[in-house]
Amino acid sequence: AYDGGRLVGASTATPLAGEVEAFRQPFAEHGYDVARVYYFGESILLPEYRGRGAGHVFFDHREAQARALGGYAYTAFCAVMRDENDPRKPSAYRPLDEFWRARGYKPVLGMAARFSWRETGEEAESEKAMQFWLRSL
Repeated sequence: AYDGGRLVGASTATPLAGEVEAFRQPFAEHGYDVARVYYFGESILLPEYRGRGAGHVFFDHREAQARALGGYAYTAFCAVMRDENDPRKPSAYRPLDEFWRARGYKPVLGMAARFSWRETGEEAESEKAMQFWLRSL
């Protein structure tokens, strides 16, 4: 996403079949054909641009790409599972669950993955749970 010539946000998407096993395995274990899932990766947006519709545009474009490529029955993404009172959440944090649900996505109960990275304030990487969300195209 650009504001004039300034990059203010970006989102990624790719066929799930091309992702690493850690992403594919939970889908296969839950009976989904990974070749029929288009996976949404990161969505990042500068704070001052949030709440102005860019998130919808990111989803619209990625969903349209999945349809244009053909052969996909689902779009999916994963989100970090955090405690509601997690002190690492920014003070102005707004959960996105309702936004995702309004777009037709639902968390698939029991379908999660674990990944490690170093968060702000951590001295070393630690494992985090990621919940998968899915919708039919």
